[in-house]
Amino acid sequence: MLKTILPLSIIISLRFLGLFIVLPVLSIYALHLNGSNEFLVGITIGGYALTQMILQIPFGIISDRIGRKITIFIGLLIFMAGSIVCGFSEHIYTLMFGRFLQGAGAIGAVGTAMISDMVKEEVRGKAMAIMGGCIAASFAISMMLGSVVGGYYGVDKLFFLTALFSIVAIIILYTKVPNPPKIVHHYGADETALRHILKDKNLMKMNITNMLQKGMMTLAFMVIPIIMIQTYGFEKKELWMVYLPAMVCGVLAMGPSAILGEKKHKAKEMLMLGVMLFAISYLMMGYSKSAAWFIIGVVIFFIGFNMHEPLMQSMASKYAKVHQKGASLGVFNSFGYAGTSIGGVFGGFFLQHYGIMEISWVIFIISILWIALIASLKNPGINKNLYLAFTSIDLARTTHLAHVKGVIEWYRNESEQILVVKYDSKETDKETILAVLE
Repeated sequence: MLKTILPLSIIISLRFLGLFIVLPVLSIYALHLNGSNEFLVGITIGGYALTQMILQIPFGIISDRIGRKITIFIGLLIFMAGSIVCGFSEHIYTLMFGRFLQGAGAIGAVGTAMISDMVKEEVRGKAMAIMGGCIAASFAISMMLGSVVGGYYGVDKLFFLTALFSIVAIIILYTKVPNPPKIVHHYGADETALRHILKDKNLMKMNITNMLQKGMMTLAFMVIPIIMIQTYGFEKKELWMVYLPAMVCGVLAMGPSAILGEKKHKAKEMLMLGVMLFAISYLMMGYSKSAAWFIIGVVIFFIGFNMHEPLMQSMASKYAKVHQKGASLGVFNSFGYAGTSIGGVFGGFFLQHYGIMEISWVIFIISILWIALIASLKNPGINKNLYLAFTSIDLARTTHLAHVKGVIEWYRNESEQILVVKYDSKETDKETILAVLE
């Protein structure tokens, strides 16, 4: 599995590295461009998320139809073009446009869907954890590299470095990433419509969770560098000393979260714990009277954020049916990028007109409501998958599965010559399904 998943995880991580690497210093850099103010800086930081939000669903749907690889290639080219525009920007609106263009390369959902295509659901949590680990590693690298390179050589150099990452990702895509299997499902055109995805209550709850989590992240990157520099006297090149311990603690939290969430079927509990840590972290940052307490709040935030990372995409993919995977994860990521955009705009507005203390109380109230939402999710651990070789069953009888209570979906993996049947283990079992197909 590692040989299959790692190259694609590296591609996704390189793209995230390109987005993350400017975050530690972007708000300070953008604040000093021509025509800038805190509100415009907030839009610029979250600007890429607006186009991501709009284009995630079209990219996901297109990938379901023309293939994952070519869609990822197109997205990487667009992202590279946006990075180059950002690198040459001297005015806040030019930088804002470049960030919008970066976001137009909306391949996050496509990459996740491709991983879901290539691994069985039982080990998908492990695959997503590998991808989450790679993203977390890119996060940690960006915190150090961004603050050091941006502090010593200029933030514009970070954008050119991002363009280079895109070229490397394209090379890996066509030299190391295998083609996904050919999947044939039984659904009609009406059943693949977007409205069926939006009607799924569990998917919608995960969509809202993704939106809130990404909003918290962007808000954090909006306020942390500004407060550390303006209130506590840090230099841009010193911010890595804040981010590094926070990311190390966050990465260490990923393993237990993945194990308890996937193997022990405690994903909901891990998500709720992460939200509690968000609330605590913002209260600590809002009421801190010293740099030490503020940094502890930052560390707690990244622990909560990284506890979510190995679980979010995996849970969303488990709720999505195979024929909807690209579109479902497109909707999921669109909500996430909507949150990213809102977090940046909200942070810029509140920081300009109110302050970090008021922000912390808004986050606390949202977190209480968020925990209640996650608690109402259906546990995906009760769903099981049955893998049957074509030669061991009567394929002509698969239509009878529609009448078996508890069968969620079934589809043919033509590349591996197997039929996959997904079912609710509380409503049916393997023997009942086999009796229908033999």
